[in-house]
Amino acid sequence: MTKPRSPQQDSASARVRRDERSLRRGLTLDAALREFLRHPSPWLIGVTLVAALIGRILVGDWQPTDALVPAVMLAAFPVFEWIVHVTVLHWRPRRLGPIPIDSELARKHREHHVDPRNIPLIFIPTKTLSALVVLLVALAAFAFPRTGLGLTFLITITVLGLTYEWTHYLIHTDYKPKHSLYRAIWRNHRHHHYKNEHYWFTVTTSGTADRLFGTHPDPATTDTSPTARNLHPA
Repeated sequence: MTKPRSPQQDSASARVRRDERSLRRGLTLDAALREFLRHPSPWLIGVTLVAALIGRILVGDWQPTDALVPAVMLAAFPVFEWIVHVTVLHWRPRRLGPIPIDSELARKHREHHVDPRNIPLIFIPTKTLSALVVLLVALAAFAFPRTGLGLTFLITITVLGLTYEWTHYLIHTDYKPKHSLYRAIWRNHRHHHYKNEHYWFTVTTSGTADRLFGTHPDPATTDTSPTARNLHPA
């Protein structure tokens, strides 16, 4: 005799069927968001954001610099993103005598290039992200002249972090671009993975910092790299 299915099982099965239909049609934002929220990175950043927001409201002490900090960070973020991508994520493994110098971020990013559709590899690794959150909280607490300003910094950086994770994740899914701005961002990062890994390093913009640093060539005249899926081959 078949054991009756629980309402929870029926609900889960229906959700899976809806997601499968969405994939066949082209992934919907709703289905993409459900998958996004199954991973630890958005939750870790999101909880930090909520805690910082609650703390900022409780502290009060609003001043003009609380508007200046987010404005400066937002303007600088494309350049920061480019620098991290080039110097940290594309770090070439080295050795200092018998000691290997190679971060988890760089190792996981190389794996991400090998298989850009492997969803867990799209996100910032949990161990590294946990350490970054501790570092950012420490900066917010000790590197600013006011507690409120430090919390404003923490709110801004976590909003930018969530934006980065969501954009990067969505680019690597089957969600089809429907608007010109996202289509440009999508195309820019796809070129980096499938055309040439030496160019198009920005993720959340359509190449602002790439144009500044000369890494935004015309794809039509750029050679397809044989190592785009295999960074730093021996």
